[in-house]
Amino acid sequence: MKLLRHGLIGAEKPGLMDDQGVIRDLSGQVADIGGAVLSDDGLAAIGSLDASELPVVPEGTRLGAPVAGIGKMICIGLNYADHAAESGAQVPPEPLIFMKATSAIQGPNDPIVLPRGSEQTDWEVELGIVIGKPAKYVSEEDAMDYVAGFVLANDVSERSYQKDRAGQWTKGKSCDSFGPLGPYLVTRDSVADPQKLAMKLSVNGEVMQNGSTETMVFGVKKLVSYLSQFMTLHPGDVISTGTPPGVAMGMETPRFLHPGDVVELEIEGLGKQRAEVVADA
Repeated sequence: MKLLRHGLIGAEKPGLMDDQGVIRDLSGQVADIGGAVLSDDGLAAIGSLDASELPVVPEGTRLGAPVAGIGKMICIGLNYADHAAESGAQVPPEPLIFMKATSAIQGPNDPIVLPRGSEQTDWEVELGIVIGKPAKYVSEEDAMDYVAGFVLANDVSERSYQKDRAGQWTKGKSCDSFGPLGPYLVTRDSVADPQKLAMKLSVNGEVMQNGSTETMVFGVKKLVSYLSQFMTLHPGDVISTGTPPGVAMGMETPRFLHPGDVVELEIEGLGKQRAEVVADA
């Protein structure tokens, strides 16, 4: 099942994409895609609906982030050995955690806005995990029971803010527009194996990243279990699981993003994003 949110910024409505790729409106069935709707029972209730009887959303309608009310977006750094190598870093012995401000989250095709003074804004295609029910001290064996589904994420990063300014990575990861999610949330029953998904990102039509979740250092089950030892994960929380090699920072001559660039990314079964890069006003 593919769940989404459609409409103008701040006025998104819940929806789903049916088996024919038609977007259907769910606003008469659920308040939004978040909270209890993401539980097994909530998802089952949506799955029991006859999608053909739901209103059709007009083509071209904007898509928002597919999850409403995200409480926290937790990111995992250096979770692909080859990306760690291109970054000049060692693979950490435990998951490296940082946070992305929820104010950075936006729809999959909304413009990526370069912050004032930005000279090193970079891209990162990532698999996002969406939590479906409260998770605390969860075992790896039971971890998938707490996952509602998966989303395509772009962990946009301003490298000079991240690496050259004092403090932690968060300020280089949290600028407005730096958290595109979607186009939809794919429920876990529709993803046969989250550790075998092809992933790709291109800039202006040139492929920059071409990898697979198969090469993640710490997999989905490990990350959900690990994070739940330190904090309670709540329904709608998103875990962005790291990126394969091919980011601008890793190039011999880095080619960071500039106004007018077009960033396109996809993960097998999770859809595609296409965003134009613009300068902040």
